[in-house]
Amino acid sequence: MGTEGSTVLSPLWRGLPAIDSSAVSNSASCALPPRFEAVRNARKFTRATLSQWDLSGLFDDVALVVSELVTNSMRYGVPADLMGGGPGGGEYEPSVRLHLMRWTSRLVCAVRDPSEVSPVVGEADAGAECGRGLTLVESFSDAWGWHPLAGALQGKVVWALFRLPQHG
Repeated sequence: MGTEGSTVLSPLWRGLPAIDSSAVSNSASCALPPRFEAVRNARKFTRATLSQWDLSGLFDDVALVVSELVTNSMRYGVPADLMGGGPGGGEYEPSVRLHLMRWTSRLVCAVRDPSEVSPVVGEADAGAECGRGLTLVESFSDAWGWHPLAGALQGKVVWALFRLPQHG
């Protein structure tokens, strides 16, 4: 992930117990094209990554959260004229990027998109098909949040944290 990871996630740790940098185990990321089928690719990437990290038991909860975060990024974070692989024009091709980071005691899923608009927890009607995404993220993860990007990176990152089971 290089230096981009520290830039993307620096505000995430505010208010959380400090972790030893030597406890960082793994990180992986993938770019997702501006198409809704990218959600399926994000789940496949998540399954493969968690399997490599011997965290397959967390897949259901993590995949649900990843699906919601990526769906929200595709729906609200990517300009409508670029969704579905339509002509974007110019060299700038906004994409959504999924980052998975594992430490000894926690796992973080972070989704970056080109929008600077803050995510909002919706209040969906009982029969509504959308509006529950961030409520699900809040329910299935231990913490979540977002922050705008600074410097050369534009857009925002929405992240969810999972505490990992202690093995003793």
